[in-house]
Amino acid sequence: MLLNLNSLGAWKWILLAITGATSVFLLLPILFIAALSFGSSQWLIFPPPSWTLKWYQDLLADPRWLEAAWTSFRIALMVTVLSVLIGLVASFGLVRGRFVGRVALRALFMTPMILPVVVLAVALYAFFLRLGLNGTTAGFVIAHLVVALPFSILALTGALEGFDKSIEDAAVLCGASPLKAKILITLPCISHGLFSAAIFSFLTSWDEVVLAIFMASPTLQTLPVKIWATLRQDLTPVIAAASTLLIVVTMLLMLIAAAVKKGMKA
Repeated sequence: MLLNLNSLGAWKWILLAITGATSVFLLLPILFIAALSFGSSQWLIFPPPSWTLKWYQDLLADPRWLEAAWTSFRIALMVTVLSVLIGLVASFGLVRGRFVGRVALRALFMTPMILPVVVLAVALYAFFLRLGLNGTTAGFVIAHLVVALPFSILALTGALEGFDKSIEDAAVLCGASPLKAKILITLPCISHGLFSAAIFSFLTSWDEVVLAIFMASPTLQTLPVKIWATLRQDLTPVIAAASTLLIVVTMLLMLIAAAVKKGMKA
């Protein structure tokens, strides 16, 4: 029988204490950043002497920050669409294909998750420099797609492996074409995998900073790059406000993903 909290006895409280301490340790930096973004001091001082919304007003009034945020959103959206489409096709091949080297190819798709991001960034920078893609939207999208695609393939292969293919085969026997059966039967049944792939692909691109630094140019910067560049020049609380908004968007998407997943299970 699997263990549960009630069967652990005194260890239950030790486990809860460790879990609580770990949660606090992980959340404290986020709470500090959020508090600093509302501080009235022009420097990053904790605790803040008083509270204000000035830094959010400055952030939203600065076209450079808004342009960086729009660039991040636009690139993340393109990466999401491409990652889900390519990941879906790749997942069908990896799950249902019966060709030599399928396992090795699946492992190859996962290598961007294993390689240090800075190594990948240097390699892509050198390669894109020859192609003239550095500092372009296409370069950003391709670079972010490299690191987002493994998450998409993981989510979609897991969903396809849990799907009963006989349902799709039954639709084909009833007269549907294989493509129509996949669109009308398979895709709705693996919608949870599609949604997870989209969410993780978007967040991977939205939060990516190392690759973005190598791909950026003076006229094309994502929000994480803008935060990094401003951090090196001036420790203004506007950075804390931008970081807080970045975290809020990420948390909202994760909460939406959790709610949708719970709704699908129900």
